[in-house]
Amino acid sequence: MIIDKGDKMALVTKTGETVNVRLEVNPKARRLILRLDERKREAVAVAPSKRKIGEAAAFARDRVDWIAEHLQALPQTIHLKEGAQFMLRGEPCKISLDGPGRTPRLEIGPPLVLRVPGLADTTGQRVERYLRKSAKSDLSDAVIRYCDQLGVEARRVTVKDTRSRWGSCTSDGRLAFSWRLVMAPNEVLEYVAAHECAHLLEMNHSPAFWAHVATCRPDWKAERAWLRKYGRDLHAVQTG
Repeated sequence: MIIDKGDKMALVTKTGETVNVRLEVNPKARRLILRLDERKREAVAVAPSKRKIGEAAAFARDRVDWIAEHLQALPQTIHLKEGAQFMLRGEPCKISLDGPGRTPRLEIGPPLVLRVPGLADTTGQRVERYLRKSAKSDLSDAVIRYCDQLGVEARRVTVKDTRSRWGSCTSDGRLAFSWRLVMAPNEVLEYVAAHECAHLLEMNHSPAFWAHVATCRPDWKAERAWLRKYGRDLHAVQTG
């Protein structure tokens, strides 16, 4: 059987549970890799070449119980729909379709209420647009402050839906962030902004780099720890 990139297979654990595994080829991979796609709640078996895709499948098959255990440990998915509650800047926020006009409006709580009048079947997309816009605003403000503090300049700030990184910095000064940071406590978003601004001075994680981060965020270790502990919760929020 030939298994091409993007194909899937279903594996059964010793207890009869079924888990999905996506098979991919990545020429940059130096070995067989098994990771979790937390948003799709499935495993990904990566082979360095198409010739080794069968080995990747066997690699996942031998570890099916490990896959099931880690998928079960993922936080419950939250769908952005009417009545759902998610976290916004670290505070509970409820989605409502009630309200005048078509412009999303945030009411101060507790809990916060995000009013997004419109069709129910587009609620997720409209809430995500609001969150992306809010994240861009919060992150842009933070970047301006930390760039001033460090004496550097960012060329551009964008927000994306990244999977493995909360932020990134290019050598020409372009900063990119996950829009999901707007759901975290504000100090966590501030830490990631300061982290990427520090990369404008040091494109590494040397002691000098962390000294720049500490200049901006003295409690950066606690803020980073929060992200490592609860970051999965941010990825559990889904548009659909």
